[in-house]
Amino acid sequence: MAEVRVAVLRDAERQERVVPTGTTAGALFEGERSVVAARVGGELRDLSHPLAEGDEVAPVELASPDGLDILRHSTAHVLAQAVQELYPEAKLGIGPPIRDGFYYDFDVAQPFTPEDLGRVEKQMRRIVKQGQRFVRRPVGDEEARAELADEPYKVELIGLKGAAAESAEGAGAEVGAGELTIYDNVDPKTGERRWRDLCRGPHLPNTRLIPAFRLMRSAAAYWRGSERNPQLQRIYGTAWPSMDELKEYLAFLAEAEKRDHRKLGAELDLFSIPEELGSGLAVFHPKGGTIRRVMEDYSRQRHEAAGYEFVNTPHISKRNLFETSGHLPNYAESMFPPMEFEGQDYYLKAMNCPMHNLIFRARGRSYRELPLRLFEFGTVYRYEKSGVVHGLTRARGFTQDDSHIYCTKEQMPAELDGLLTFVLGLLRDYGLDDFYLELSTRDDSEKFIGEPEEWAEATEVLRQAAEKQGLELVMDPGGAAYYGPKISVQARDAIGRTWQMSTLQVDFQQPKRFHLEYTAADGGRRTPVMIHRALFGSIERFFGVLLEHYAGAFPPWLAPVQAVGIPVGDTHVPYLAEFAAEARAAGLRVEVDASADRMQKKIRNAQRAKVPFMLIVGDDDQAAGTVSFRYRDGSQRNGVPRERALAEIADAVARRVQV
Repeated sequence: MAEVRVAVLRDAERQERVVPTGTTAGALFEGERSVVAARVGGELRDLSHPLAEGDEVAPVELASPDGLDILRHSTAHVLAQAVQELYPEAKLGIGPPIRDGFYYDFDVAQPFTPEDLGRVEKQMRRIVKQGQRFVRRPVGDEEARAELADEPYKVELIGLKGAAAESAEGAGAEVGAGELTIYDNVDPKTGERRWRDLCRGPHLPNTRLIPAFRLMRSAAAYWRGSERNPQLQRIYGTAWPSMDELKEYLAFLAEAEKRDHRKLGAELDLFSIPEELGSGLAVFHPKGGTIRRVMEDYSRQRHEAAGYEFVNTPHISKRNLFETSGHLPNYAESMFPPMEFEGQDYYLKAMNCPMHNLIFRARGRSYRELPLRLFEFGTVYRYEKSGVVHGLTRARGFTQDDSHIYCTKEQMPAELDGLLTFVLGLLRDYGLDDFYLELSTRDDSEKFIGEPEEWAEATEVLRQAAEKQGLELVMDPGGAAYYGPKISVQARDAIGRTWQMSTLQVDFQQPKRFHLEYTAADGGRRTPVMIHRALFGSIERFFGVLLEHYAGAFPPWLAPVQAVGIPVGDTHVPYLAEFAAEARAAGLRVEVDASADRMQKKIRNAQRAKVPFMLIVGDDDQAAGTVSFRYRDGSQRNGVPRERALAEIADAVARRVQV
């Protein structure tokens, strides 16, 4: 009997095995129900993949990141099969796994309704219960075109095979590179093919291995993400290794929905996005404006103490500024179209850095001025596609807390170290304290400018600065800006979601493009290093993140109303008004509810408004010069002297604590 020698890799262990020719990857892990696929020679393969001499094989378990992708991709296929069984006229788009779930696009005559999704999910459960096998079948291009002639979108994907597929939205999951494959869903009893799809795989061995799934919603989506293409209907779903994990995820989504900043923004009267202004353009109401002002004021204080100098720049510029910076050649699709007047093209600025370069260049600079730290709350405008605009967290007009630091190469390591410490400290002051760092570097694509040696130097200095913080460092190959590598601070919020916060980018390119120079100690002319740094990313986005992190219950120092006075009766209003005046004189934000509502309703209103402190006053308190101090959690202390109540509020504000 012919045999082949293979190696089984588990964690750090390597086990040599001699197996009969034709042995599949699955045979190496027989009886291990958690193994759903294998990595063979570093490539993901079905368990039915036959092994060859010298193959190195590692198991892929269902709960692993690769296993979850395979589970979700397989569930997407079951979704598509169910849709075509119920709606035979439906044409298939693409159906890749995504974070926490999957989707599939369909060309159908009418959008899917919630009732339709219920029918589709029921049909999916029938398919799962049948245990249909996923069977891989290599095909040639022409064979695939003939077999899928009734699926125009699949035929189009065949022509995108390779790099073009990888760059098209989700298409890589369908065809990728190399040979084409079709996966058949086969009845385990009769061997009859029940359905098929163009896909590079891999998949679960059979549908019965899909433990828990749920269809979530449907939405419109343009084919391959382009508004020039037909609009399809996308069904989103989620799939998990167990029903308990599915329930946990659905509970997480319910909590996230309660914390949705768009919903809270309306409920708490903080901001709105009027239709008259357009998608992605928000206005802040007085309470939201108060929070924003406090955020900005504290940031200004910290920046002043750290040696930053404040600048201001206009909202539009001539075309050549963004050509010089490299943004028009590399970033044009994210910029609004130009406005033409006086024979010139003017652009809304999408970034502040080119204008800061002009400030540096406005006069001669000496090495004695460096590092020069420029800071601006600069409003920028970016043309985000309508499908990705999301409240304040993905907007078209927003204000960056943007700084650009100009320094010598020798100063760069210490400056990056200090910058990262400053950034993390300020984020902690706002209540975020669970971080990891991401280092984004260049790859071999042509979008990056500058010499590889410069990139290597900048990347290494960033890596060293990141490692000094003692935080987890995750690599992001190819994720750098076109002009230089960057560190991103990734922060986890109160329910464990990760948000990209601050970014630090080292740029050797723009100083050269703008001919920036300083006079060195030896009298020679040198080009400075430029460090881009946005701490919040944008005020709007950071506002939205904090709103969701705190579920609207901001700590007292950020709360738009820090305390509200609640009179038991109208006769107690003047007493509370006097207290509120004292508080405002001390810099606190205290209001009195003098409405005609009953006391209990006033308490409920304050709770709904998430006011940190309530000060209730009746006859006894008024006579004794005290207040009844009620907290956000419903607990209460009676008979608190006014001076002590005022001091407690002021102390909570000064210490920036959550109550």
